[in-house]
Amino acid sequence: MMNTNQPLKRQSLADEVAGRMEQQIRQQYKAGDQLPTEPELMQHFGVGRSSIREAVKILVNKGMVKVQQGVGMFIVATEPVESLHSKLRNAHYQDLNEVRLLLEVKIAEKAAMHRTAKDLAKMKSFLKDRARFAKEDNKDETIQADINFHSTIAEASGNPILIDLYKTIATHMKQSFMDRYKDCSSFRNTQEMHEGLLESISEKDPSKALIMATRISTHSK
Repeated sequence: MMNTNQPLKRQSLADEVAGRMEQQIRQQYKAGDQLPTEPELMQHFGVGRSSIREAVKILVNKGMVKVQQGVGMFIVATEPVESLHSKLRNAHYQDLNEVRLLLEVKIAEKAAMHRTAKDLAKMKSFLKDRARFAKEDNKDETIQADINFHSTIAEASGNPILIDLYKTIATHMKQSFMDRYKDCSSFRNTQEMHEGLLESISEKDPSKALIMATRISTHSK
């Protein structure tokens, strides 16, 4: 039962301004148009600079506005753009998994070219954990070790966008793995393939790494 005595949280001034700005953007602007300056917005809404800046930040996070330092504020879209985190959170397993597998193939190839001794040490440690936990049929720890192993390969790729993208997707995949796999048999069955992937990265053989990662991804579908 809901506690009716709990006071409702008041909408902040910045939220209110952002809501009014969003409505005006929908009605009066198109993509590429420039918004009024901060002083003009302050005067128009009758609020201080901090409220305007916070309101603009809200619209930036919604993908509607971009700020060009020293130039001004511009309309990117007249409707809120769904964030990547929101899309991933609501995605079907097959769609999310397909993107993950495509990324794993590319990061394996890149990691074989750019990995360091430190990267290899981390990969070996996580892969060892993966094997141990899978043997114990500890599903939660096995899945985490698998994610850590592939995330370390992403780090070794040297591409910051690939790293962030993979880690973002991996975060959303963990619960999907927990729901999908009843035990650790699938992880035990692919352990040898993962060891082959590690070996190819260790040998700095991008062609072999691509083949091994593709083999793993085909088995994981």
